[in-house]
Amino acid sequence: MAYGKAIELFLVNGTADSLITAELSNWNGKALKIPRIEVASCAREDFTQPGVYFLFCKEDDESDSVYIGEAENVKERLLQHLRDYQAEKEKYYWNTAVVFIGRDLNKAHIRYLENRLVELARNSKRYLVLTKNTYGHTVMKESQVAVMEEFIDNVKILINALGYKVLEPLLQTHTDENTADDENLLYISIGSAMATGMVTSEGFVVLKGATVNERTSRKSLSQGMVKQREKIFAEGKVENLATTEDILFSSSSAAADFVLGYSVSGPQTWKDRNGRELKKIENGENGV
Repeated sequence: MAYGKAIELFLVNGTADSLITAELSNWNGKALKIPRIEVASCAREDFTQPGVYFLFCKEDDESDSVYIGEAENVKERLLQHLRDYQAEKEKYYWNTAVVFIGRDLNKAHIRYLENRLVELARNSKRYLVLTKNTYGHTVMKESQVAVMEEFIDNVKILINALGYKVLEPLLQTHTDENTADDENLLYISIGSAMATGMVTSEGFVVLKGATVNERTSRKSLSQGMVKQREKIFAEGKVENLATTEDILFSSSSAAADFVLGYSVSGPQTWKDRNGRELKKIENGENGV
């Protein structure tokens, strides 16, 4: 059973565009969200503590990327990132840092946290992860691992609340068709195109293994979908006309357009295992 969580957000300088602290009730950890331009001038003592951090960037194609790191003095490490960029030792440019600190964190703890958070971010596939190497074999007691895993659970909650879904999988359930909740699955089977999808709180997810049409009807599709389809193919998310991972779309229609290569109504095209259209499901109608 899931229980509610109380989060306290504090706008340190009275504006949401400046430093924000975020805390969960009954947790000794804390999140600090700070703009790049405020790092050097921030004189908070907790900003110099050991912790892990996320540096959020925008790539040239407007896609999201993130660098995840650890440091025994977070402020000094972020300043080093700034110096490295100025010296052209780093190519990426970040605008916002989200830092997580906690009482009694030591070097082993933050190395473990960094490795696990990078692993989670890569598995979620929402952001390009810029971190190259982590300490993958940190030796800790079983009890310490349990404490750090609880720390990670709280990091997931706070970073999501701050607006970054970097650690969140597209689906909260297993995406394998054999294990997913079959009652919530929807299907397209038209010609050579066969796909399975699911409505989520963010939009519509086409599950890994969908077979898509190769050809695109540029007259039928919007220019936005033509570009999105080309981008997805270019990123390697489709190989031999089959999707290699779960892909999130803004709507069921966008998902159907991607699969079929021409414009259709998603609510009328996606159907459950009994042939009932998504439109009828959402309207609470019974029957095919």
